[in-house]
Amino acid sequence: MFMIPTTPMEKMSLILTSFFLLTTLLSANAGFVKKTYIIQMDKSAKPDSFSDHLEWYSSKVKSILSKSVEAEMDKEERIIYTYQTAFHGVAAMLSQEEAEKLEAEEGVVAIFPDTKYQLHTTRSPAFLGLEPRKTTNMWSEKLANHDVIVGVLDTGVWPESESFNDTGMRPVPSHWKGACETGRGFRKHHCNKKIVGARMFYHGYEAATGKIDEQVEYKSPRDQDGHGTHTAATVAGSPVHGANLLGYAYGTARGMAPGARIAAYKVCWTSGCFSSDILSAVDRAVDDGVDVLSISLGGGVSSYYRDSLSVSAFGAMEKGVFVSCSAGNAGPDPVSLTNVSPWITTVGASTMDRDFPADVRLGNGRKITGTSLYKGRSVLSLKKQYPLVYMGSNNTGIPDPRSLCLEGTLDSKLVSGKIVICDRGISPRVQKGQVVKNAGGVGMILTNTAANGEELVADCHLLPAVAIGEKEGKELKSYVLTSKKATATLAFLATRLGIRPSPVVAAFSSRGPNFLTLEILKPDVVAPGVNILAAWSGAIGPSSLPTDHRRVEFNILSGTSMSCPHVSGIAALLKARHPEWSPAAIKSALMTTAYVHDNTIKPLKDASNAEASTPYDHGAGHINPGRALDPGLVYDIEPQDYFEFLCTQKLTPSELGVFAKYSNRTCKHSLGSPGDLNYPAISVVFPHKNSTSVLTVHRTATNVGLPVSKYHVVVSSFKGASVKVEPETLSFTRKYQKLSYKVTFTTESQQTEPEFGGLVWKDGVHKVRSPIIITYLPPM
Repeated sequence: MFMIPTTPMEKMSLILTSFFLLTTLLSANAGFVKKTYIIQMDKSAKPDSFSDHLEWYSSKVKSILSKSVEAEMDKEERIIYTYQTAFHGVAAMLSQEEAEKLEAEEGVVAIFPDTKYQLHTTRSPAFLGLEPRKTTNMWSEKLANHDVIVGVLDTGVWPESESFNDTGMRPVPSHWKGACETGRGFRKHHCNKKIVGARMFYHGYEAATGKIDEQVEYKSPRDQDGHGTHTAATVAGSPVHGANLLGYAYGTARGMAPGARIAAYKVCWTSGCFSSDILSAVDRAVDDGVDVLSISLGGGVSSYYRDSLSVSAFGAMEKGVFVSCSAGNAGPDPVSLTNVSPWITTVGASTMDRDFPADVRLGNGRKITGTSLYKGRSVLSLKKQYPLVYMGSNNTGIPDPRSLCLEGTLDSKLVSGKIVICDRGISPRVQKGQVVKNAGGVGMILTNTAANGEELVADCHLLPAVAIGEKEGKELKSYVLTSKKATATLAFLATRLGIRPSPVVAAFSSRGPNFLTLEILKPDVVAPGVNILAAWSGAIGPSSLPTDHRRVEFNILSGTSMSCPHVSGIAALLKARHPEWSPAAIKSALMTTAYVHDNTIKPLKDASNAEASTPYDHGAGHINPGRALDPGLVYDIEPQDYFEFLCTQKLTPSELGVFAKYSNRTCKHSLGSPGDLNYPAISVVFPHKNSTSVLTVHRTATNVGLPVSKYHVVVSSFKGASVKVEPETLSFTRKYQKLSYKVTFTTESQQTEPEFGGLVWKDGVHKVRSPIIITYLPPM
């Protein structure tokens, strides 16, 4: 008979007993909870008794499966993907115990747990000097007809967009092996000569989150989010005249490489993107025949050999595919980068010379200029003043949830009929406006906090709203908190061009240094990533909120997700003009021709503090496509050279094997240090010593300019070290000739902060610039 406990001791005894029973049951079943694991196999180790690799992989997985009752009852297929081009192995559903057993099996190189990634969310062609001119056009019609294919790993594509019109394009190149997969809302005819392939990858996603609800999400390459359509159009969208977002940014929208083809690989779904799906997409894309991979997403930073995207990108690079990835949106915090492998081109974000100004006109006569993309039926009268309200305080302590305008925090009695001031943070910017609107507010002023500084990002709000910087936000809040009758109105001023200074490094753009390897500068470059106009999905409103029932053909977004496809598109143009160039040569051309001064001829600035930015913020600088086409010299890197770099990273033989198994690579120890990798940037790290230290790095330049050319070197001076370049002249006698030089750094006075400068080779036509970073390690 079950007795109801009556005394406190009896109740406590029952609770503890129940807890221990539950813990025992959970621990008993924990060994059989299945998760997705990516299993890398040594392709060359397949026994002759197996007819193909898949049969061998399957046998390996089956050999370690649990023989428990639960496992016997579970008859579902464990293998969800096979990989065979940029990566070799399978993805399989395994318990932790099974994964550990499999890792010990012969022929298994490594096992990666499935990891969740997130998206890093057009005036840019003109700003980058890519608009066609009636006179000499550097991107000739002949060039535009080259058959370069860019694989875009993202949320899919909205094929009806005019940006994917294939009028005038030649037939799909014969070497293309891709496919047009079908599903809800996506049929074969949705692919054309512009969108040459469309695939979807969801097995890892479903294994982690459950089956996709096809009533609310397209289980097909169709883009329901908008992000993938935007990035694909930025890479290679066809020209569309009269493109705009609700009248803003009116003009011609076109991709960086409008003659290139697009292959859409849908790897991201409502709840994120999973590494097993991303890996399968990279593997399939390389096999399909892409020339460039554009990947605007990322996860955390882990060791090179533990990062499945890094490993698969290495495999893609070995096959001659250029891989461009977004740096992340975790700036301005230092060491916030993702995708830092040297064989990946890592792209930060910068502004353009276009803005969308809007004014806050206060009752005390003061005017604050901010930004907005609001265009709606509800308009505030400029002849009237509206009460202002701020639900927080002006101190820098723990923020009041009401000051952030979080869901359910605003009292309609306090905000109805008023303009509400909301601090940035925690919830999406446009969602704050929806919260204000739901509470009866007539407008919103979105104020930056210290994390955002003075950087302004325009949004397509659902009510009249203006974003302003941190400094003016503090002054505004002081006005409201000290005046009982604070008032304002909001005015929207359309599109303005010729903004100075520009470009400026975006505050949100993730920063270096690259703590995995300080000798490898990251990001590599910055590119336009703030307020970018490009094609949009017809399934969602421009604010991406479910309550937004507006539908637009183009949208304006910001993020390193937007800057990455700019670089992918320029890489496609370079590949079209120079089909013989390796991925490293293309990266070198982009980095050594990048500029580090804005349109006021001053050093690039950092939007987070209005100070000069450093290579940890902008990498080699801002991309300059016109100069990248003819860089003069390139720093080429072969796959074996990248492997030699890994040999300097203190990896065990099994960890190195992750990158070595398919080409039977071994360490030849050709690099004296990580800094000797033939990278287009030079970064040296001095250990703390009281005595003089000397560091020497080596570089080899390949002549891709005139056969007979002579280059002279110019190098910055530094406070803490002297720099000597030998030789000081490089005399080339033929195209593709390689000449080497060395740079010797000698410490003179140990500095407490890194020093930045540059090394430039000049021949009278070209300026081949490598940024220099000198790091002085503090005493241990």
